[in-house]
Amino acid sequence: IFSSLAKAQASVANEVYQELGQPSVFLFCPTEYCSSLCSPSPSQSCYLLTIGQELLPGIGVIWTGPKVVSQELSATLLEEVEGVLRRQPIIWDNLYANDYDCRRVFLGPYTGRAPGLMLRLHGLLLNPNCELQANFIPIHTLGSWFRSELGSCARPDHAGTWMEPVGTIGDSPGPWEGTYSPQDALEMALHDWAVEMNRQSSEPGR
Repeated sequence: IFSSLAKAQASVANEVYQELGQPSVFLFCPTEYCSSLCSPSPSQSCYLLTIGQELLPGIGVIWTGPKVVSQELSATLLEEVEGVLRRQPIIWDNLYANDYDCRRVFLGPYTGRAPGLMLRLHGLLLNPNCELQANFIPIHTLGSWFRSELGSCARPDHAGTWMEPVGTIGDSPGPWEGTYSPQDALEMALHDWAVEMNRQSSEPGR
């Protein structure tokens, strides 16, 4: 029925999306979801070109970066992906994922993501450690990174005019607002984690 895998996937995704009433959040994870899976490159991948052409514009496309687990994300790469997909990607960030090797737990700060990256993204999902309690630092420092992005980036609205970011995440600015520092973010996360552990240990029955 279909001339390619990409056409088949896009057709099914489009039909489901329309059947559900075109919800505001509908995500599609392509078979080629990172640069290392593309042949020969994202911008020259016949598969991704077809997905970009055939997939309805309201459907979000997931991307993990240069690799399945990407140590760095650059605006240049995301611009290339946006061009071929005809939409800004949603990053599925596997920086902390340990489901492929549960002997490892990742406790460092959120890092390796270029300043101003939010302007090239439609969204960002963080794939955490399997161990729930181990994710305090990853999520806390992700929040610090996000706040710094809000502080440094003005974003265009739907009419194409530039808007100043609205400070909705807390009332007081962090020390790195607009200039994210992984080390500063880590130190604040460690402090807040210790406070949280002390609070929990003092609860009755703990």
